[in-house]
Amino acid sequence: QAQLVESGGGSVQAGGSLRVSCVASGSTFRTNSYMAWFRQAPGKEREGVAAIQTEPHRSLTYYDDSLKGRFTISRDGSKNTVHLEMNNLKPGDAGVYYCAAGNAVWRSRLLVADAYTYWGQGTRVTVSS
Repeated sequence: QAQLVESGGGSVQAGGSLRVSCVASGSTFRTNSYMAWFRQAPGKEREGVAAIQTEPHRSLTYYDDSLKGRFTISRDGSKNTVHLEMNNLKPGDAGVYYCAAGNAVWRSRLLVADAYTYWGQGTRVTVSS
């Protein structure tokens, strides 16, 4: 069982930046393990933002095409921590950001919510115009 705890959400004006982080504990990552960020705005479905491999010495990243260039996912393997750096934030980026982790995630499903087994409680991001 993995436990995921997010932090770093908050309020920012449009054009600003935020970094959210997720610390994972209690699990051993195996082949094709990934951690990912999803977000959910009020009244909308949860959508994938970015994913990153969690195997030692592997760091493949994958992004939603519409967010490339503004969002960057990274990890600190020694601390089992994944970060999401968000720049030039827009009001449409607001929502609850969730961290997810899973083993044996197929690359074709890296931004699909039900491909992940473990979820954090979410951290809220508010972007004012």
